[in-house]
Amino acid sequence: MGTEIKLKGDKVIEQIPSIKDKALRINLNENIYGTFAEIGAGQETVRHFFRSGGSSGTIAKAMSAYDKDFSDAVYGIEGDGRYVTENRLKKMLTFEGELIEERLSREKHPNKLFFSYANTVATIDFAKQFKGHGWVGIRYQIEPDEAYNEIILHIRFKETDARLQQETLGILGVNLIYGAFYKYNDPKRLLRYLYDHLDKDQLEIDTINFSGPRFADVDNRLMSLQLVKNGMTDAVMFNPDGKNVLPAAVLYKKNLLAFRGSFRPVTNVNLDMYEKSLKMFLEENKVEKDNTLVVFEITLSNLRSDGEIDERDFMDRAELLCSLGQTVMISNFQEYYKVVEYFSNYTKARMGLAMGVNNLVDIFDEKYYRHLSGGILEAFGKLFYRDMKVFLYPMLGEDGEIITSDNLKVHPRMKELYKFFKFNGKVVDIKDYDPGILNVFSREVLKMISQGKTGWEPMLPSGVAEIIKEHHLFGYHPQKELEQNT
Repeated sequence: MGTEIKLKGDKVIEQIPSIKDKALRINLNENIYGTFAEIGAGQETVRHFFRSGGSSGTIAKAMSAYDKDFSDAVYGIEGDGRYVTENRLKKMLTFEGELIEERLSREKHPNKLFFSYANTVATIDFAKQFKGHGWVGIRYQIEPDEAYNEIILHIRFKETDARLQQETLGILGVNLIYGAFYKYNDPKRLLRYLYDHLDKDQLEIDTINFSGPRFADVDNRLMSLQLVKNGMTDAVMFNPDGKNVLPAAVLYKKNLLAFRGSFRPVTNVNLDMYEKSLKMFLEENKVEKDNTLVVFEITLSNLRSDGEIDERDFMDRAELLCSLGQTVMISNFQEYYKVVEYFSNYTKARMGLAMGVNNLVDIFDEKYYRHLSGGILEAFGKLFYRDMKVFLYPMLGEDGEIITSDNLKVHPRMKELYKFFKFNGKVVDIKDYDPGILNVFSREVLKMISQGKTGWEPMLPSGVAEIIKEHHLFGYHPQKELEQNT
């Protein structure tokens, strides 16, 4: 796998070293020294370092504790009996890191930069039904007397051959180690370099977390946004604490109620839709309160400003939703049916989508499905085939009338299709809504905030206005407000 050259027109913008050259550069650095612990897919990463030459200066130990009893004896027993987990990876990284510190004297090796690299993965099964996934990470030093840094990521294999998956894992491992030591000062670039000599259809990275002194200023939510932005994954999630979470872990077998919006900012309408639809959803058959997860989804297109993603704006919205105790998902899904398809990878339980009338009308617009061979029927088959229901929030019409599922207008060709889904109970109105807030729109609130106008605070849920003012979110500036009032 030779050196790759990236071109922009006829101009060389970047020369990517080969995997052998990357491993060799690490090996020839007399200070980088550590251990490799790989479970589940062979010793594919360390193999590159052995083969590139000079490995004795880098590899203190390489091991694969495949047998579960052996693995438990080394790293401890997992309470849940699962081995391909983040918790297991962290135990491996910590144990191996502490072991090298214990066995190699700092007096004898004052300049060594110790590291422990580990992966715990499951490749594709014999039936080829489960493609496999894994956790990969490195714990390492940049200075001998400095605390350790960590980079931990979760991957999903896309290839349908175990040998190919093993090779992909080995290349990813070399890219991670090389990036950790030589690109740590630019985490966004480090993230892109993980795909050197790899393609997006080989591997998905759906979670990544940086920690340690060299990454003290890194916001892992922004790094997750880069995963979606760079096409490395379709969606990332944050829990109410604002921490990155593995989608599979939080969505697995859950009853899901999802809201899509710009939430710029979150308004009383959003909150009313959430509270009323959740109440209706929990009254549904096959929905258990303790097994229900509410997800607020923001699509990548909703994050774009003048064609570019506004990261500060993204952070503002994520912080507000998390402060309200919500789980947030950032996705690149344009169409609703893709959201349902994505959720269906992790749960077969009953799902709900809460949306406004204008969103439902858009769903029945054929132009969004011209790229599908089956057109809108294919999309609706995917959207409503699962155990899914739409909870519809009303809107005010141009003449002040309230528009619901009974009087909304879709294209004449779509009328009968719409009637079919409504008649079969797939679209239900949110009845107990607050009519006094139907004239509240996020875009108007945003304009008032950015222009320094007053009177927008009552349009937002309790506590939200205070957060916006305290952190100067969405372009809020007290000076503007002062100028408007003088």
